[in-house]
Amino acid sequence: MPRLQLPIEQLKEKALLIRRDIITMLMESQSGHSGGPLSCADFCAALAFYEANYDPKNPHWSERDMWFFSIGHVTPVHYSMLAEAGFFPLKDLMSFRKFGGHCQGHPSMNDTPGVEVSSGSLGQGLSVAVGAALGSKMDKHPRRVYCIMGDGEQQEGSIWEAAMAAAHYKLDNLCGIIDFNRAQIDGFVQDVMGIEPLADKYRAFNWYVVEVDGHDMDSIVEAFERARMLLGRPTVIIAHTIMGKGVSFMENDPSWHGKPPSPEQGREALKELGTTWEEWSSRLGNG
Repeated sequence: MPRLQLPIEQLKEKALLIRRDIITMLMESQSGHSGGPLSCADFCAALAFYEANYDPKNPHWSERDMWFFSIGHVTPVHYSMLAEAGFFPLKDLMSFRKFGGHCQGHPSMNDTPGVEVSSGSLGQGLSVAVGAALGSKMDKHPRRVYCIMGDGEQQEGSIWEAAMAAAHYKLDNLCGIIDFNRAQIDGFVQDVMGIEPLADKYRAFNWYVVEVDGHDMDSIVEAFERARMLLGRPTVIIAHTIMGKGVSFMENDPSWHGKPPSPEQGREALKELGTTWEEWSSRLGNG
């Protein structure tokens, strides 16, 4: 099926739906990651509803583009974008991290439609994406391959081996997206192990670098278009984001990396996102 390419205002609405889904899933499960999924919501909405080519009714469609979540732990945003795109019913989101459901804490390609690879061990996703992009080139397949990474993940040496290979093989069908929210589970990235100047490092590895406000939908869409037009080398979009974006008491607080909101906190978060637990849990429970 063709790329959806929804208008900017509709993409913003999709990002809002995804943020509401994230909070509701985490409230229901009382387990999982809050901060990263919320910071990824805008570019994930753009990827699913503007940029990528896929068929939700046929997840293994041979002509599809591929997206890989190297930061596998951000499953609330991954599952929400898949459900909102029609890969599986919305009600499945309410089984997040529960026995009997397919929405595991880390993604499983054998259980959840639309998941291309099981992931969670940081530093591996870019290598997988490079392999898929190189294989597609060898097959003369027109697909594009996307890899969502974290900023803390850039501390992994395997990322840079994969980055070197991607440039060597001129993988212009590969687009990396880094959620640069400046926080990881142990604190702020600059305090754990600084990664700056990140853009210059990727340029030194012969990647085309686009830095954007990761919450500005116009800029995100423009970055995807620029990456699509580039020939001869891979692109990385460095999306400057805010951990916990959209929920005031979570924003820029590393302690929200790996914990869910309490029922009371979740209700407050949904209020800030313009809805209620009753409204959104009913939507997902009946969807």
